[in-house]
Amino acid sequence: MRIHTMKNAISKTLLLACVLLLVPMSFALTLQEAKNDGLVGEQRSGYIGLVMESAPAEVVALARDVNNQRRELYQQIARQNNLTLEQVAALAFEKAVEATPTGQFLQNASGSWVKK
Repeated sequence: MRIHTMKNAISKTLLLACVLLLVPMSFALTLQEAKNDGLVGEQRSGYIGLVMESAPAEVVALARDVNNQRRELYQQIARQNNLTLEQVAALAFEKAVEATPTGQFLQNASGSWVKK
């Protein structure tokens, strides 16, 4: 009887631990969600920018991570094609403008955020 009770308790503890580990993942904000919510947008620099300067820490971290990944990719593309990082980033912004759905934010030539 005791072994059954212990197994039951261990099972419940493991289940609770799994649920607690999955909760942060299920609430993690994706780039598309942040764009759809108007929290971030595509900057003319080819990187993600915060539409609202008082964005939550999760959004700031997301933008930083995405921008770091983009920078690495841009550097790789620049090296492979004998371009500057700035040239690749500018081309990336042009592609981002084309790919951005209506209702998401883009940075205009004066640096202001506008909805597409």
